[in-house]
Amino acid sequence: MGYSPRLKEEYKSRVINALTDEFGYKNVMQVPKLERIVVSQGVGAAVADKKLIDNSIEELTMITGQKAVATMSKKDVANFKLRKGMPIGTKVTLRGERMYEFLDRLITTAIPRIRDFNGIKATGFDGRGNYSLGITEQIIFQEIDIDKVKKIEGMNITFVTSAKTDKEAKSLLTELGLPFKKN
Repeated sequence: MGYSPRLKEEYKSRVINALTDEFGYKNVMQVPKLERIVVSQGVGAAVADKKLIDNSIEELTMITGQKAVATMSKKDVANFKLRKGMPIGTKVTLRGERMYEFLDRLITTAIPRIRDFNGIKATGFDGRGNYSLGITEQIIFQEIDIDKVKKIEGMNITFVTSAKTDKEAKSLLTELGLPFKKN
């Protein structure tokens, strides 16, 4: 048998049972699971400086362990000097083992490095069981060398789950280890 991420094993052994007890699922297939994590970074200043996109792609690739892609603008906006098809951001979609590895690193090493941290807000749910989290600095990740950072950028991390409601999704993410603020 090959390697399996720690959080994936924990999901199979502990989280499924905890969620079944809490919500009374009749079948294991009803238990919500994490489907993918999308890490994206908007680089608005890339309109003036094309190298910022390359830096952002390189940083997201180091953070996630998977090659990032540039996202293109969908329409022209004259006020921002933006043309259709210009690169204005980067993103990575993580699934499977890389997703669990990234989540493990996010929970155990990156989030504790946030200044004045006292839990993540539970207001980022969209009503369909997905959760979005904003991070203000990419330097909280150990993979980033602070001396080589050209510009401190933020990023959005979206957790896409198979949960039907926000309550189920929050329970799933809490069981996986995301430190939500206590009300």
